Formats: sequence, C-alpha cells, structure tokens
Amino acid sequence: MIIGTAAIELHIPNSHSLKDKRRVLKSIIARIRNKFNVSVSEIDSHELWGRALIGIACISNDTKYTNQVLSQIINMIENEITEVEMISHRIEIW
Repeated sequence: MIIGTAAIELHIPNSHSLKDKRRVLKSIIARIRNKFNVSVSEIDSHELWGRALIGIACISNDTKYTNQVLSQIINMIENEITEVEMISHRIEIW
C-alpha cells in the first residue's frame, strides 16, 4: 500500500471574512474530491481570512500513480483555479 500526501498553502486575495474564505475553500475541496477521488481537508490557518493550508491524501498500490495524481492536483490549483494563489506545496510518499 502506497500513501501519498500533499500539503498546499494558499493565499485567498479576495477574501474579506471567514465566510468568504470558507466559500472559496468549499468549492476547491469539492472540485478536487470529485475529479480525483482523494481525501481533502483544511488542516491549518483556520482563523486567517486570506490564508489556508489544505491537506490531501491518496492511497493506491503504485508509487508512480500516487505521485501523478498529487502532481495533477497541484497543477490544477495553479492553472485552473483563479480564486487562490499557491504559496507553497509539499508532496510526501510512503
């Protein structure tokens, strides 16, 4: 069993309240779950309006596939989601 995780730090420039932030994150998390069938959650920066840290977990039996899925998610956030800017990301595979 291969477990891959990604931690992605996001900046949400048009967020002026926690309600704005949660609306944006809820949409992003739903898109990622529906497209890639992975587990996604906000894991830190809960009370900051303009920042979010999301965690993603993918489990499979192939290291290459796991890395590919997590990389595709990062590319999608960078290229397709205009509501946020990616500050940093980290992928780990066990």
